[in-house]
This record gives sequence, C-alpha cells and structure tokens, in this order.
Amino acid sequence: MSRHLAQAAAILTLLSWHGSMPLAQQSSAPSPRPALPPEKAISLAEQGRCAESISALKHAMAGTVPADVRKQAGVLGVRCSLAMDDRDSTNEFIRLLSKQFRSDPDVLFVIVHAYSDLSSRAAMDLGREAPQSIAAHKLNAEALEMQGKWEPAQHEYELILQKDPNARGIHFLLGRLLLSRPDAGADAAERARQEFLKEIAIDPANAGAHYILGELSRRDEKCEDALPQFSEAVKYNPSFAEAYLGQGLCLVSQKKYEEAVPPLRTAARLTPGNPEIHHALATALQRSGHPEEAQKEFAIQSSLMSGQGSQSPQ
Repeated sequence: MSRHLAQAAAILTLLSWHGSMPLAQQSSAPSPRPALPPEKAISLAEQGRCAESISALKHAMAGTVPADVRKQAGVLGVRCSLAMDDRDSTNEFIRLLSKQFRSDPDVLFVIVHAYSDLSSRAAMDLGREAPQSIAAHKLNAEALEMQGKWEPAQHEYELILQKDPNARGIHFLLGRLLLSRPDAGADAAERARQEFLKEIAIDPANAGAHYILGELSRRDEKCEDALPQFSEAVKYNPSFAEAYLGQGLCLVSQKKYEEAVPPLRTAARLTPGNPEIHHALATALQRSGHPEEAQKEFAIQSSLMSGQGSQSPQ
C-alpha cells in the first residue's frame, strides 16, 4: 500500500523547478522579521534563504509594487514554501497568484505543479499515518485504476468491502470499474448492476448509481425499468443532464413524444453543447407536432457536429 502511494508521490514531489533549493533551508521555520524591500526578499529567495524572505514575499504580493515584481515574489513564494513544507503559505501564495495573474501561463504552470506537489504530500501523509485505512485503500485503488491496473484496483475495492461491507460509495466504484475493465468478462454488466443495487441499498441518494442502473436497462431496451432509475437520479441531482437525456430517449423510444420534450429541454439547457441531446429533442418536437422548433434543434445539432468535425485531426 505505502509503496504505491510513495511511487505516485515521487513523480510529483521532486519537481525540478524547486528542487535546487538548499536542503538546509527546507527544515527551517519562518521567524518574525521586519519587512524587507521586495527586491531584497527576492534576492534572498533566489539564494535559497527562504526562512528569511518568505514573510517579505507575502508583503510584496499584497503591496503596490509593479506587477512583474509581485509575480516574481509570488512564484518564489510558492517554491520557498514548498521547500519548507509550509503548506499554509503555499496555499496563500497560490491564492494571491490566482487572483492577480489568473491568465498568465507561467503562473498557471507553477500553480499546477504546486497543487500536484501538495496532493502527493497529502497522499504520503495518508499512507504514513493510516496505511490500512479505508481512505488509503480507496486512494490506492483510484491511482491503480487511472493506470489501467484493473486487477489490483479491483482487489483494493474488495479489501475495503471486506473491512466494511456497507462502506458508502465503494460498491458504486467497484461497479464502475467492472464496466470500464476491458477483460471483465461477459457477465460484467450484470455483476456491475448488482454492485449498483447494493450501493443504493446503502445510499439511496447516490444519483450516479441510479443513473447507471437506468442506462444499463435502457441499453437492454427495458425502459420500464430505466425510467424510475432516471427519475431517482434527477431527484437527487437536479443538474444531472445525462439522466434527463436518458429519460427523454426512453420516452421517445416509447413514442411518448410530448412527455419526452421537458426532460430533453432541461438536458439541453444544462449541456447546450451536446449534439445528441439536440437531436433527441428535435425528434421529440417534430413527432409531437412542433416542426418549427424541431428544425431549430436540428440546425443546432448540425452546427455542433460541423464544429466537432472541423476540430478533428486531419
């Protein structure tokens, strides 16, 4: 368990852009000092003298100095605070940089790496402090799943359920893995269905589990089973566009075109860039006697499909 967490963290923590700072500074804690001029604080930080400069770097970020100086102070502040493992200061510098330089690519690059570093440090904390906890097994399973290591990821989820068969969310994650795993076998969909049913027995408000149960039934052409699941999904998550789409597609397949229009309109409002939704809505409108509105939706679908085609690799 700890080995996987350590491997994941090692990729992210030893970042080249702050790895050259002297180790002597990394264990030092900042001490209260009179505010230094921004240029002096920057010079000290560039020398790796982080404990002496970090407070002044914060003052520079909050001051009225030129933007290029504030940017340099913020970037050095992130690097210094990470080198000292001062996570509160790292978050403060990230907040200030995000507010003052939200579109600057260099700043965004630094922030991406800083968040990655903070994330991997927290993962290492979890692996060190509670390596056999449910949270640690779950984190490890998610990491393995992202790497396509389906068998060990499934094993981690199963270990959690051995510890606590009613652990909230784990049956859902296991069911999702079974549907994603390319070598899960011919019975994967049914095994996944059973996991989702177990999940909603534990947590009836799990909209994702209701939705996937609905989709599995819809694809089996069992809309009489799918529609109640889609209704539960949107009950617990009113912004669940895919569940409204599933509702609409089922109602269209049942030739209940007028009933299909409201959920499809909601889906289109929530995700206006999905051409499948506009096609389904256009079909429902056309077959329920609204040809002009249907043509508008078909036109939107065509425009979206053309846009997708123009972005495809040549």
